[in-house]
Amino acid sequence: MISRRKLLSGSYGFAIGAIAPPAATLAAAPSYDDALRSTWAPLRVEGGLRELIRYATLAANSHNTQPWKFTADERRITMTPDYARRCPAVDPDDHHLFVSLGCAVENLVHAAAAAGMAARTAIDSDVITTELDPARASESDLFKAIPHRQSTRAIYDGKPVSSEALAALEKAGTAAGVTVLIITDKSKIGSVSDYVIEGNSTQMRDKAFMDELEHWIRFNSADAVATMDGLAARASGNPEWPAWLARRLLPLVLTERGENEKYRTQIQSSAGLAVLVADRSDRSHWVEVGRACQRFALQATALGLKQAFVNQPVEVPHLRRQLASFLGIGDRLPDLVMRFGAGPELPKSLRRPVERLMA
Repeated sequence: MISRRKLLSGSYGFAIGAIAPPAATLAAAPSYDDALRSTWAPLRVEGGLRELIRYATLAANSHNTQPWKFTADERRITMTPDYARRCPAVDPDDHHLFVSLGCAVENLVHAAAAAGMAARTAIDSDVITTELDPARASESDLFKAIPHRQSTRAIYDGKPVSSEALAALEKAGTAAGVTVLIITDKSKIGSVSDYVIEGNSTQMRDKAFMDELEHWIRFNSADAVATMDGLAARASGNPEWPAWLARRLLPLVLTERGENEKYRTQIQSSAGLAVLVADRSDRSHWVEVGRACQRFALQATALGLKQAFVNQPVEVPHLRRQLASFLGIGDRLPDLVMRFGAGPELPKSLRRPVERLMA
Protein backbone atom coordinates (compact mmCIF):
# COMPACT_ATOMS: atom_id res chain seq x y z
CA MET A 1 0.00 0.00 0.00
CA ILE A 2 0.84 2.24 0.89
CA SER A 3 4.59 1.74 1.80
CA ARG A 4 6.61 0.59 -1.12
CA ARG A 5 7.00 -3.05 -2.04
CA LYS A 6 10.55 -2.89 -3.26
CA LEU A 7 11.50 -6.50 -3.58
CA LEU A 8 8.29 -7.39 -5.34
CA SER A 9 8.69 -5.07 -8.30
CA GLY A 10 11.32 -7.01 -10.16
CA SER A 11 14.24 -6.77 -7.78
CA TYR A 12 15.06 -10.43 -7.43
CA GLY A 13 14.21 -11.71 -10.86
CA PHE A 14 17.52 -13.57 -11.14
CA ALA A 15 18.29 -15.55 -14.24
CA ILE A 16 18.55 -18.86 -12.41
CA GLY A 17 14.84 -19.71 -12.55
CA ALA A 18 12.38 -20.61 -9.82
CA ILE A 19 12.85 -23.55 -7.50
CA ALA A 20 9.55 -25.22 -6.74
CA PRO A 21 8.73 -26.81 -3.37
CA PRO A 22 8.22 -30.58 -3.24
CA ALA A 23 5.10 -31.91 -4.98
CA ALA A 24 3.79 -33.31 -1.70
CA THR A 25 3.84 -29.85 -0.17
CA LEU A 26 1.93 -28.41 -3.11
CA ALA A 27 -0.71 -31.13 -2.89
CA ALA A 28 -1.25 -30.59 0.83
CA ALA A 29 -2.30 -26.92 0.61
CA PRO A 30 -4.72 -24.87 -1.49
CA SER A 31 -3.15 -23.40 -4.59
CA TYR A 32 -2.48 -19.68 -4.92
CA ASP A 33 -5.06 -19.57 -7.71
CA ASP A 34 -7.69 -21.14 -5.45
CA ALA A 35 -6.86 -18.64 -2.71
CA LEU A 36 -7.10 -15.78 -5.22
CA ARG A 37 -10.54 -16.86 -6.38
CA SER A 38 -11.75 -16.95 -2.80
CA THR A 39 -10.18 -13.61 -1.90
CA TRP A 40 -11.36 -11.64 -4.92
CA ALA A 41 -14.75 -13.27 -5.52
CA PRO A 42 -17.63 -10.92 -6.47
CA LEU A 43 -19.72 -9.54 -3.62
CA ARG A 44 -22.25 -12.07 -2.33
CA VAL A 45 -25.00 -9.92 -0.86
CA GLU A 46 -26.53 -12.90 0.92
CA GLY A 47 -23.36 -13.11 3.01
CA GLY A 48 -24.47 -10.16 5.15
CA LEU A 49 -22.10 -7.95 7.12
CA ARG A 50 -19.22 -10.40 6.98
CA GLU A 51 -19.31 -10.18 3.21
CA LEU A 52 -19.10 -6.39 3.45
CA ILE A 53 -16.08 -6.83 5.70
CA ARG A 54 -14.44 -9.10 3.11
CA TYR A 55 -14.86 -6.41 0.49
CA ALA A 56 -13.45 -3.80 2.88
CA THR A 57 -10.25 -5.86 3.18
CA LEU A 58 -9.65 -5.74 -0.58
CA ALA A 59 -8.38 -2.19 -0.05
CA ALA A 60 -4.81 -1.00 -0.40
CA ASN A 61 -2.79 -1.33 2.82
CA SER A 62 0.78 -0.95 3.94
CA HIS A 63 2.98 -4.00 3.10
CA ASN A 64 -0.30 -5.97 2.83
CA THR A 65 -0.15 -6.29 6.62
CA GLN A 66 -3.96 -5.97 6.81
CA PRO A 67 -3.74 -4.08 10.13
CA TRP A 68 -7.42 -4.23 11.08
CA LYS A 69 -9.91 -5.99 13.33
CA PHE A 70 -13.69 -5.95 13.03
CA THR A 71 -16.81 -6.47 15.08
CA ALA A 72 -20.31 -6.56 13.60
CA ASP A 73 -23.88 -6.51 14.82
CA GLU A 74 -27.19 -6.06 13.02
CA ARG A 75 -26.57 -2.60 11.56
CA ARG A 76 -23.06 -1.64 12.64
CA ILE A 77 -19.51 -2.57 11.69
CA THR A 78 -16.67 -1.42 13.92
CA MET A 79 -13.06 -1.39 12.75
CA THR A 80 -10.07 -1.03 15.07
CA PRO A 81 -6.32 -1.17 14.40
CA ASP A 82 -4.48 -4.44 14.84
CA TYR A 83 -1.36 -3.00 16.41
CA ALA A 84 0.36 -6.39 16.28
CA ARG A 85 0.59 -5.77 12.53
CA ARG A 86 2.10 -2.31 12.65
CA CYS A 87 5.42 -1.51 10.96
CA PRO A 88 7.43 0.60 13.40
CA ALA A 89 10.48 1.02 11.14
CA VAL A 90 8.70 2.45 8.10
CA ASP A 91 5.68 3.82 9.98
CA PRO A 92 6.70 4.83 13.51
CA ASP A 93 3.71 7.13 14.11
CA ASP A 94 1.14 4.70 12.59
CA HIS A 95 0.37 7.13 9.76
CA HIS A 96 0.25 4.38 7.13
CA LEU A 97 -1.72 2.14 9.47
CA PHE A 98 -4.57 4.66 9.78
CA VAL A 99 -4.39 5.45 6.07
CA SER A 100 -4.85 1.70 5.48
CA LEU A 101 -7.93 1.72 7.71
CA GLY A 102 -9.30 4.63 5.69
CA CYS A 103 -8.82 2.69 2.46
CA ALA A 104 -10.83 -0.19 3.94
CA VAL A 105 -13.60 2.17 5.10
CA GLU A 106 -13.99 3.51 1.56
CA ASN A 107 -14.41 0.01 0.15
CA LEU A 108 -16.92 -0.76 2.89
CA VAL A 109 -19.05 2.27 2.01
CA HIS A 110 -19.25 1.29 -1.67
CA ALA A 111 -19.98 -2.35 -0.87
CA ALA A 112 -22.74 -1.36 1.55
CA ALA A 113 -24.42 0.79 -1.12
CA ALA A 114 -24.35 -2.15 -3.53
CA ALA A 115 -25.96 -4.31 -0.86
CA GLY A 116 -28.76 -1.80 -0.25
CA MET A 117 -27.38 0.02 2.79
CA ALA A 118 -26.38 3.64 3.33
CA ALA A 119 -23.20 3.91 5.41
CA ARG A 120 -22.43 6.62 7.98
CA THR A 121 -18.91 6.53 9.37
CA ALA A 122 -17.35 8.15 12.42
CA ILE A 123 -13.93 7.93 14.07
CA ASP A 124 -13.33 8.25 17.80
CA SER A 125 -9.65 7.93 18.75
CA ASP A 126 -8.70 4.65 17.05
CA VAL A 127 -12.22 3.22 16.63
CA ILE A 128 -14.02 3.63 13.29
CA THR A 129 -17.75 2.92 13.39
CA THR A 130 -19.91 2.45 10.31
CA GLU A 131 -23.67 2.64 10.86
CA LEU A 132 -25.79 0.99 8.17
CA ASP A 133 -29.32 2.07 7.24
CA PRO A 134 -31.63 0.48 4.64
CA ALA A 135 -31.42 2.17 1.24
CA ARG A 136 -31.92 1.48 -2.43
CA ALA A 137 -29.13 -0.71 -3.80
CA SER A 138 -26.72 1.16 -6.04
CA GLU A 139 -23.62 -0.21 -7.79
CA SER A 140 -21.25 2.64 -8.64
CA ASP A 141 -18.34 2.42 -11.06
CA LEU A 142 -16.02 2.60 -8.05
CA PHE A 143 -17.75 -0.38 -6.45
CA LYS A 144 -17.38 -2.35 -9.67
CA ALA A 145 -13.66 -1.52 -9.71
CA ILE A 146 -12.99 -2.97 -6.23
CA PRO A 147 -12.20 -6.57 -7.33
CA HIS A 148 -9.96 -5.29 -10.15
CA ARG A 149 -7.84 -2.72 -8.29
CA GLN A 150 -4.28 -3.47 -7.33
CA SER A 151 -1.05 -1.59 -6.73
CA THR A 152 0.73 -2.44 -9.97
CA ARG A 153 4.47 -2.17 -9.48
CA ALA A 154 5.54 -2.39 -13.10
CA ILE A 155 6.60 -0.23 -16.02
CA TYR A 156 3.68 1.64 -17.60
CA ASP A 157 3.33 2.66 -21.24
CA GLY A 158 4.28 6.32 -20.76
CA LYS A 159 1.26 7.68 -22.62
CA PRO A 160 -0.53 10.79 -21.30
CA VAL A 161 -3.98 10.65 -19.74
CA SER A 162 -6.83 12.73 -21.14
CA SER A 163 -7.91 15.93 -19.42
CA GLU A 164 -11.29 14.34 -18.70
CA ALA A 165 -9.61 11.41 -16.93
CA LEU A 166 -7.36 13.76 -14.95
CA ALA A 167 -10.41 15.72 -13.82
CA ALA A 168 -12.11 12.51 -12.67
CA LEU A 169 -9.00 11.46 -10.75
CA GLU A 170 -8.72 14.86 -9.09
CA LYS A 171 -12.36 14.73 -8.03
CA ALA A 172 -11.96 11.23 -6.62
CA GLY A 173 -8.83 12.14 -4.64
CA THR A 174 -10.33 15.25 -3.03
CA ALA A 175 -12.15 15.17 0.32
CA ALA A 176 -12.93 17.38 3.29
CA GLY A 177 -9.52 18.26 4.68
CA VAL A 178 -7.65 16.40 1.91
CA THR A 179 -6.23 17.77 -1.35
CA VAL A 180 -4.74 15.84 -4.26
CA LEU A 181 -2.03 17.46 -6.36
CA ILE A 182 -1.75 15.87 -9.80
CA ILE A 183 1.59 16.34 -11.55
CA THR A 184 1.94 15.62 -15.27
CA ASP A 185 4.77 18.00 -16.15
CA LYS A 186 7.81 15.84 -16.95
CA SER A 187 10.24 18.25 -15.33
CA LYS A 188 8.30 18.27 -12.07
CA ILE A 189 7.89 14.49 -12.20
CA GLY A 190 11.67 14.26 -12.54
CA SER A 191 12.15 16.47 -9.47
CA VAL A 192 9.82 14.30 -7.37
CA SER A 193 11.65 11.26 -8.72
CA ASP A 194 14.87 12.66 -7.24
CA TYR A 195 13.21 12.73 -3.80
CA VAL A 196 12.03 9.15 -4.28
CA ILE A 197 15.55 8.00 -5.18
CA GLU A 198 17.10 9.77 -2.21
CA GLY A 199 14.47 8.27 0.07
CA ASN A 200 15.09 4.83 -1.39
CA SER A 201 18.81 5.11 -0.70
CA THR A 202 18.17 6.27 2.86
CA GLN A 203 15.84 3.37 3.57
CA MET A 204 18.05 0.73 1.99
CA ARG A 205 20.89 1.80 4.28
CA ASP A 206 18.63 1.33 7.31
CA LYS A 207 18.92 -2.22 8.65
CA ALA A 208 15.71 -1.96 10.70
CA PHE A 209 13.77 -0.93 7.60
CA MET A 210 15.20 -3.75 5.50
CA ASP A 211 14.60 -6.33 8.24
CA GLU A 212 10.98 -5.20 8.55
CA LEU A 213 10.45 -5.33 4.80
CA GLU A 214 11.92 -8.83 4.59
CA HIS A 215 9.63 -9.97 7.40
CA TRP A 216 6.59 -9.25 5.22
CA ILE A 217 7.91 -10.76 1.98
CA ARG A 218 6.39 -14.07 0.90
CA PHE A 219 8.98 -15.54 -1.44
CA ASN A 220 6.76 -18.32 -2.80
CA SER A 221 3.08 -19.16 -3.20
CA ALA A 222 3.07 -21.75 -0.43
CA ASP A 223 4.25 -19.18 2.11
CA ALA A 224 1.74 -16.62 0.82
CA VAL A 225 -1.16 -19.09 1.08
CA ALA A 226 -0.07 -20.13 4.57
CA THR A 227 -0.34 -16.56 5.89
CA MET A 228 -2.73 -14.96 3.34
CA ASP A 229 -0.90 -11.66 3.84
CA GLY A 230 2.38 -9.94 3.04
CA LEU A 231 4.15 -9.14 -0.22
CA ALA A 232 3.83 -12.17 -2.48
CA ALA A 233 6.44 -12.66 -5.20
CA ARG A 234 3.76 -13.73 -7.62
CA ALA A 235 1.89 -10.45 -7.21
CA SER A 236 4.59 -8.68 -9.22
CA GLY A 237 5.54 -11.45 -11.61
CA ASN A 238 8.74 -12.51 -9.87
CA PRO A 239 10.09 -16.08 -9.75
CA GLU A 240 9.36 -18.03 -6.60
CA TRP A 241 12.09 -19.24 -4.27
CA PRO A 242 12.39 -21.26 -1.09
CA ALA A 243 12.48 -18.67 1.67
CA TRP A 244 15.78 -19.95 3.11
CA LEU A 245 17.54 -19.51 -0.23
CA ALA A 246 15.94 -16.16 -1.08
CA ARG A 247 16.95 -14.69 2.28
CA ARG A 248 20.58 -15.69 1.71
CA LEU A 249 20.68 -14.25 -1.79
CA LEU A 250 18.76 -11.09 -0.99
CA PRO A 251 21.77 -8.89 -0.09
CA LEU A 252 23.47 -9.92 -3.35
CA VAL A 253 20.63 -9.02 -5.68
CA LEU A 254 18.76 -6.22 -3.93
CA THR A 255 21.17 -3.34 -4.43
CA GLU A 256 20.72 0.36 -3.87
CA ARG A 257 21.82 1.22 -7.39
CA GLY A 258 19.54 -1.37 -8.99
CA GLU A 259 16.54 -0.25 -6.97
CA ASN A 260 17.19 3.41 -7.76
CA GLU A 261 17.36 2.69 -11.47
CA LYS A 262 14.16 0.64 -11.26
CA TYR A 263 12.21 3.38 -9.49
CA ARG A 264 13.39 6.10 -11.86
CA THR A 265 12.40 3.99 -14.87
CA GLN A 266 8.99 3.18 -13.40
CA ILE A 267 8.24 6.80 -12.55
CA GLN A 268 9.39 8.00 -15.98
CA SER A 269 7.02 5.46 -17.58
CA SER A 270 4.03 6.91 -15.71
CA ALA A 271 1.47 9.36 -17.05
CA GLY A 272 1.66 11.37 -13.84
CA LEU A 273 2.02 11.52 -10.09
CA ALA A 274 -0.60 12.22 -7.45
CA VAL A 275 0.33 13.65 -4.05
CA LEU A 276 -2.31 13.52 -1.32
CA VAL A 277 -2.06 16.23 1.33
CA ALA A 278 -4.13 16.53 4.51
CA ASP A 279 -4.86 19.83 6.21
CA ARG A 280 -3.74 18.37 9.54
CA SER A 281 -1.61 15.50 10.73
CA ASP A 282 -3.81 13.42 13.02
CA ARG A 283 -5.64 10.10 12.95
CA SER A 284 -8.96 11.36 11.65
CA HIS A 285 -7.24 13.15 8.74
CA TRP A 286 -5.09 10.10 8.00
CA VAL A 287 -8.26 8.02 7.72
CA GLU A 288 -9.66 10.59 5.29
CA VAL A 289 -6.41 10.46 3.30
CA GLY A 290 -6.93 6.69 3.07
CA ARG A 291 -10.48 7.12 1.83
CA ALA A 292 -9.35 9.64 -0.80
CA CYS A 293 -6.48 7.36 -1.80
CA GLN A 294 -8.80 4.40 -2.28
CA ARG A 295 -11.26 6.47 -4.30
CA PHE A 296 -8.40 7.68 -6.50
CA ALA A 297 -7.20 4.10 -7.03
CA LEU A 298 -10.71 2.84 -7.78
CA GLN A 299 -11.33 5.70 -10.20
CA ALA A 300 -8.03 4.97 -11.93
CA THR A 301 -9.06 1.32 -12.21
CA ALA A 302 -12.47 2.27 -13.61
CA LEU A 303 -10.65 4.34 -16.25
CA GLY A 304 -8.44 1.41 -17.23
CA LEU A 305 -5.37 2.84 -15.47
CA LYS A 306 -2.92 1.36 -12.99
CA GLN A 307 -1.39 2.97 -9.93
CA ALA A 308 1.34 2.27 -7.40
CA PHE A 309 2.86 3.97 -4.38
CA VAL A 310 6.26 5.69 -4.33
CA ASN A 311 6.14 6.88 -0.74
CA GLN A 312 9.84 7.02 0.10
CA PRO A 313 9.97 10.84 0.45
CA VAL A 314 6.95 10.70 2.77
CA GLU A 315 8.58 8.04 4.95
CA VAL A 316 11.91 9.86 5.46
CA PRO A 317 11.20 12.90 7.70
CA HIS A 318 13.69 15.40 6.30
CA LEU A 319 12.68 14.55 2.73
CA ARG A 320 9.02 14.94 3.60
CA ARG A 321 9.67 18.53 4.62
CA GLN A 322 11.76 19.17 1.51
CA LEU A 323 9.03 17.74 -0.73
CA ALA A 324 6.46 19.95 1.01
CA SER A 325 8.60 22.99 0.20
CA PHE A 326 8.96 21.91 -3.45
CA LEU A 327 5.19 21.44 -3.74
CA GLY A 328 4.50 24.82 -2.16
CA ILE A 329 1.95 23.50 0.34
CA GLY A 330 2.92 25.74 3.24
CA ASP A 331 2.85 24.16 6.68
CA ARG A 332 1.12 21.01 5.44
CA LEU A 333 3.00 17.77 4.75
CA PRO A 334 2.53 15.31 1.88
CA ASP A 335 0.82 12.09 3.03
CA LEU A 336 1.06 9.82 0.00
CA VAL A 337 2.77 9.81 -3.39
CA MET A 338 1.27 7.65 -6.14
CA ARG A 339 2.12 7.18 -9.79
CA PHE A 340 -0.48 6.31 -12.39
CA GLY A 341 -0.78 5.35 -16.04
CA ALA A 342 -1.69 2.50 -18.36
CA GLY A 343 0.15 -0.69 -17.52
CA PRO A 344 0.08 -4.50 -17.48
CA GLU A 345 -2.18 -6.76 -15.44
CA LEU A 346 -0.37 -8.65 -12.67
CA PRO A 347 -1.58 -11.37 -10.28
CA LYS A 348 -3.22 -9.96 -7.15
CA SER A 349 -2.22 -10.37 -3.52
CA LEU A 350 -4.15 -12.39 -0.95
CA ARG A 351 -6.25 -11.41 2.06
CA ARG A 352 -6.91 -13.25 5.30
CA PRO A 353 -10.40 -14.75 5.64
CA VAL A 354 -12.92 -12.75 7.65
CA GLU A 355 -13.05 -15.24 10.50
CA ARG A 356 -9.42 -14.39 11.31
CA LEU A 357 -10.24 -10.67 11.51
CA MET A 358 -13.14 -10.66 13.96
CA ALA A 359 -12.21 -9.26 17.36
